[in-house]
Amino acid sequence: MKSASIRQLFVALALALGLQAASYKVESRYTIGGTEGWDYITVDGAARRLYVSHGVRVNVLDADTGKSVGVIEDTPGVHGIAIAGPLGHGFTSNGKENKVSMFDTRTLALIRKIDVGQKPDGIHFDKASGRVFTNNHGSHDITAIDADSGKVVGTVAAKGDGEGIVSSSDGLVYVNLEDTSEVVAFDPKTLEVKHRFPIDGGKAPTGLAMDRKNNRLFIACHNQVLVVMDATNGKTIASVPIGKGPDAAGFNGKEGMIFVSNGDGTLNVIHEVSPDKYETVQTVSTQASAKTMAFDGNTGKIFLPAAEVVVEPASDPALKPKKTIKNGTFAVLVVGR
Repeated sequence: MKSASIRQLFVALALALGLQAASYKVESRYTIGGTEGWDYITVDGAARRLYVSHGVRVNVLDADTGKSVGVIEDTPGVHGIAIAGPLGHGFTSNGKENKVSMFDTRTLALIRKIDVGQKPDGIHFDKASGRVFTNNHGSHDITAIDADSGKVVGTVAAKGDGEGIVSSSDGLVYVNLEDTSEVVAFDPKTLEVKHRFPIDGGKAPTGLAMDRKNNRLFIACHNQVLVVMDATNGKTIASVPIGKGPDAAGFNGKEGMIFVSNGDGTLNVIHEVSPDKYETVQTVSTQASAKTMAFDGNTGKIFLPAAEVVVEPASDPALKPKKTIKNGTFAVLVVGR
């Protein structure tokens, strides 16, 4: 058999396995309630906890049962949660007070509040450097915090509004810049920007995941495409259609599956057939507003916060419609198979 035919056979087999593996559905939901808004959700796979941003607090749930573990209060405008598991510390980005709350992951008690840049949004713990990074939309930079002491150690000149952020195997940290449609890579120790890659074919990037083994970035963009980028040179490898209003992405390296959550109530499941070939294998119906997600590498499940949102048109057409959350409907959807 010719080598080209052998390659085609392997691709066909890989795709068949992907189709077989893609039978995801909403299995259950963990009801939280309340009328506050939300943003990111974080799963601590080792401790089996979910951290759900919720207006001025963070709800902490048992990841396997959905039962409440506790609440982290006084986090005004909280966006994200980062967990430094080995240190027993957690961090929340409080967008309305330009601070980060540092807390004890065992007791959920506040340790201290840390002044950071303006309007902190996404937040990430980089295990290799032992640092936490906040994407600051108001000041268009990234604050670096020592995860052990809670002290600010410097600032990354991102020059844009960071969204998704991941650590790579090459020692760099990569972040999407939503307003400039770029990916910036920086050294988490020196805080020096090493690369600034424009996203060819992608606009307003939000969700970000990575295949660390093959140096592939998976960038969910608001022009409804997932851009696959070579992290070494910024080259676009592939572009795959996704849903409307994406805000997060995840990657299951064991099975080569990429997940993108969208505010239109869909979850795209995309198979990495090879580092240079990608195929959509399933579009899961979730719930309108389920725009963000967390992937649990231990169980293979995906967690998505959502609620019933009531939209009332404004009396003045020039104004935005009023959106309110129906009381008691806020919950975390659990997607599995």
